[in-house]
Amino acid sequence: MPLRVAAPLAVLLSIAIAAVVVAQDWRHIHLRSAAGLLTATLFGIPLGLLLLTRADPRLVKAALGLLIVLFAAFSLITRRLLRLEHEHRLLLVLSGFLAGVLGGAFGMNGPPLVIYGSLRRWSPQRFRATLQAYFLPASMLGMLGYWSAGLWTRAVTHEFLISLPVMLPAVFLGRAANHRFSSAAFLQYIYAGLLLIGGVLFIEAITHHV
Repeated sequence: MPLRVAAPLAVLLSIAIAAVVVAQDWRHIHLRSAAGLLTATLFGIPLGLLLLTRADPRLVKAALGLLIVLFAAFSLITRRLLRLEHEHRLLLVLSGFLAGVLGGAFGMNGPPLVIYGSLRRWSPQRFRATLQAYFLPASMLGMLGYWSAGLWTRAVTHEFLISLPVMLPAVFLGRAANHRFSSAAFLQYIYAGLLLIGGVLFIEAITHHV
């Protein structure tokens, strides 16, 4: 589907998913990290919207995909060496800002946040809850930006309503899987998932028109 439909649709789905997860697992949220990431995101969203409406999204997507692949591959090779024992303010701000840029441009805040959470070695439960506590207000702000740019259309709402009956059961299945992961296995899945996401983004950017 066109990026101008896909991006706001992804953000609407993010709002619905985050609302369910936060209601389920609010006790596992790392509030300080979620608040710091969200604050930095506020400054990234306008730049992302500018990229969506003005820049060539293929170049942005290709650069994003390549960076994600490189980080994930490096992390899989040296995963025991990469660890943040405490909150790292600069990386927190950078991750939140990049998440805002990607959220505004593609409706895809996740990769920088996943990278930061993996460096912090959060447990699977804290990882899921903290990121969704970020996504709930961040996605609401993102939808406000899409609405102000005229990108929240009937087509977006229609696709969202079609997606809901499939999405909601999947959230509960995901929670059940999340509680079965050990921390070490969880990180391996995270890095493998980042490799896949980055690779798909890069290939799409260089082979398709957005």
